[in-house]
Amino acid sequence: MYTPKAHKSIPLPQEFERSILHGLACEWETALWVLESSHRKLMRRPLFSLRDMTSRLGYWSSERREICLSRNLVLHHPWDAVREVLLHEIAHQFANEALSTDGEPPHGPKFCTACKLLRANPKASGNYSSLHERIFHEVLSPEDKIMLRVKKLMALAESQNQHEAELAMAKAHALVAKYNVDLIARNEDRDFISVFVGNPALRHFRIDYHLAHLIQDFYFVYGLWVSAYVLEKGKMGRVLEISGTVQNTKIACYVHDFVQQFIHSQWHQYNHDKKLNHYRMIDFAVGIVEGFRSKLKLQSKGEKKNSTKQALIKVTDPLLLEYADHRYPRTTTFRGRISSQDDNVLRDGMKVGRKLVIFKGITDKGLGKNKIFQIAP
Repeated sequence: MYTPKAHKSIPLPQEFERSILHGLACEWETALWVLESSHRKLMRRPLFSLRDMTSRLGYWSSERREICLSRNLVLHHPWDAVREVLLHEIAHQFANEALSTDGEPPHGPKFCTACKLLRANPKASGNYSSLHERIFHEVLSPEDKIMLRVKKLMALAESQNQHEAELAMAKAHALVAKYNVDLIARNEDRDFISVFVGNPALRHFRIDYHLAHLIQDFYFVYGLWVSAYVLEKGKMGRVLEISGTVQNTKIACYVHDFVQQFIHSQWHQYNHDKKLNHYRMIDFAVGIVEGFRSKLKLQSKGEKKNSTKQALIKVTDPLLLEYADHRYPRTTTFRGRISSQDDNVLRDGMKVGRKLVIFKGITDKGLGKNKIFQIAP
């Protein structure tokens, strides 16, 4: 269970409420596929409801066979936060109906077993913060010296002096790499978190996959495309979910949003007089991501020549892989196809991408719509 902040009663239009309830039912069905078939057979779909609640964000009622979520939750939190609450309540249902928790407290041993089987968060109770509050509202402590230095370097990367900006970004990336190499070398227990990047959709484009590979290859997170409900379409689609430490996840989310908005800004300038179609926009966007990727690779090589320290290269965290293996026990591979590609537009995008500098605000979620991006001529 979760405890939300105080809120007023929120009326929901009937049609929108029905779509949310349908989404909860779809997510319930999807959540069960992680279970063995013998366990799935023990589960029957419950009723779903939304209510105005001031003391918790969700509950399972065994008497009514009902999972209820707070209206405030579904209106003011992203869908992955809603799913986390839902999964916690499904674990209560599973413990109650499949594992027979008679005589046990609500968060007893059988509930913990249910959480493990369903990949639910057993800590999600009482005053536990919602998913995005835990990631994006966390304040860096003075002891977290490396991440505080990274934040300062990202601010310096906003400099109008291109050389100074490039140098600051390279140093920030090198510090992030050092932070992760040292973390892995100490082999200490660490907590991982999973969060959606972007929005669930029925269809994703080539640029989405290139950007997903970029943040996974260079920002110390594990990424996977997972099933998720698309509220505006009323159907299950897919979304990129990344996993990692809170700090790495925070940085990867920021970089993803930054690059996306940089792409939109540069495409608007590039296509002002050309009037090219959506497919050429994808070519240009892929070019930007791949140009930025080549820049990061060059920075890595330069760091390795000048230092014995680890540079910005892909580092495998065995504990993160162990976490991912448990969270995603069944995965499949799929391949898309490129219908057509304009190599000239792609190359123009790569030129722009090689000049991209990530700067400022690594703890912020997203960027303002009117953000101005400046690149060297």
